[in-house]
Amino acid sequence: MNTISKGKKKFPLNGEIRASELRVIGDDGTQIGIISSREALNIAVEKDLDLVMISPNAKPPVCRIMDYGKFIYEQAKREKEAKKKQKVINIKEVRLSAKIEEHDLGVKANNARKFLLAENKVKVTVRFRGREADYSYIGRKILDNFYKKVEDVSIIEKRPRLEGRNMIMILAPRRA
Repeated sequence: MNTISKGKKKFPLNGEIRASELRVIGDDGTQIGIISSREALNIAVEKDLDLVMISPNAKPPVCRIMDYGKFIYEQAKREKEAKKKQKVINIKEVRLSAKIEEHDLGVKANNARKFLLAENKVKVTVRFRGREADYSYIGRKILDNFYKKVEDVSIIEKRPRLEGRNMIMILAPRRA
């Protein structure tokens, strides 16, 4: 059973086509017209090509005369090209505490700067322990101070928000 798979669709091929009449498109892209499936299959066999149903829901169904192997190869090639052009964005995390010193904050900011320059997003987390969570304004001050150190290379994608025992802010790289 020959079927061409394009994404999740399966296309009936040659003898699998059960419709009596078909709208046929030639191998060069010209409209041949509405003809019987047997006639269309004969034309495809004469040209040493395959008859592929590309639109089964149309009235009458649309079929195309094409090279089966070449079609699959070109589909795979297109999908591979599309995959290459996709940019994978990673989220790196920088963890801070509510009692972090200024120098340590600077070191963490420099690490975040490296991540942002490498086109990664950065999740900055201030972790509260014990009763520190009652003083969440301290965490907001720390995140504001942190952002001031990296604001030339980043933008805030998600503002600081308290989530459980953590205050989280997400930074994205600034586009030039």
